[in-house]
Amino acid sequence: MIVEITPERAIEIVEKVSRFIVERKMAAPAIMTIESLRPLHNIGSQLLYFVAPFAEVIFNAKEYEEFAALLEKDEYVKLLLKRIDELDEEIYRDERAKKRILRKRRINKIKRFFGYKKTQKKKVIKK
Repeated sequence: MIVEITPERAIEIVEKVSRFIVERKMAAPAIMTIESLRPLHNIGSQLLYFVAPFAEVIFNAKEYEEFAALLEKDEYVKLLLKRIDELDEEIYRDERAKKRILRKRRINKIKRFFGYKKTQKKKVIKK
């Protein structure tokens, strides 16, 4: 049974799936995997339909079929990628900024320990 999905429901599923991925800090691997397999999204969707009898034991049958229907359309796959990227940036922006500051401090501490100083370039005036 192939399910048709409305745009509103597709957006809900995209939001749910992207939040699930980002909260587990799997955004980068997910984006890379989805992006590399995007040309095969129709085949992936049909594969989901093929394994549906087994997957429905674990997942909600209706949501599983809706997700398979979502993967059939390239526009929803692009929306999923975009939303994963947006959520990842939104949720972990502050954490990344703190890590960046700590990294700079650590590098400066190492430079001070080894006595590293920037050498200034002197202008040579030829007469």
